[in-house]
Amino acid sequence: MAGHSKWANIQHRKGRQDAKRGKIFTKIIKEITVAARMGGGDAAMNPRLRAAVAEAKEENMPADNITRAIKKGTGELEGVNYEEIRYEGYGINGAAIIIDCLTDNKQRAVMDVRHALSKHGGNLGTDGSVVFMFKHCGQLVYEPGISEDKVMEVALEAGAEDIVTDIDGSIEVITPPNDFMAVKEAMEAAGLKAVVAEVIMKPNMETVFTGDDAVKMQKILDMLEELDDVQDVYTTAVIED
Repeated sequence: MAGHSKWANIQHRKGRQDAKRGKIFTKIIKEITVAARMGGGDAAMNPRLRAAVAEAKEENMPADNITRAIKKGTGELEGVNYEEIRYEGYGINGAAIIIDCLTDNKQRAVMDVRHALSKHGGNLGTDGSVVFMFKHCGQLVYEPGISEDKVMEVALEAGAEDIVTDIDGSIEVITPPNDFMAVKEAMEAAGLKAVVAEVIMKPNMETVFTGDDAVKMQKILDMLEELDDVQDVYTTAVIED
């Protein structure tokens, strides 16, 4: 059993993401384009592309948009050449932050990230300064009330690495990054739909923030997530209302 409740924090994060839905399509199109460029346009042979296309469909993105993004990635259509860049930094009380970007202007990206961090009391770190505090993995989160036995049976059979039941009854399935889509598809085939399903940088340890520190930390995260070049933000901070 996990040591503290995760469900409220998951819902809090999803609520913030839903409030920024205008950026969702842009983010997914960038990911599809880069995934196709790096691993080819056949989703069956490219797990990263398959995951991005699945996310696009879940967000009801038109099929034509998906096809164009793939073709831009493979070079069949002209498109922007995005560069993957990871920045590492610190928030309030030294909370670790990873900022993953896809950008066509590296100088702009680093200036914007540095400004977002420093404006509310954080700072940019060096390469490798915080990444060791995180694990690259697939994560599927199931809401409280779901059958723990069924989740465990299907997930382990599909190749999951770990299953964690939280004190509030939510269940987290952890997978190796390359096995994420296979596990997700097996779970869905068994009627088990995750509330959150993504490949992430999962913090090895978390620090709970409350009061003024929580407000300041949230401002840093919000400002980073609003940047056009930023795809994902990961942190060891858990914000409690």
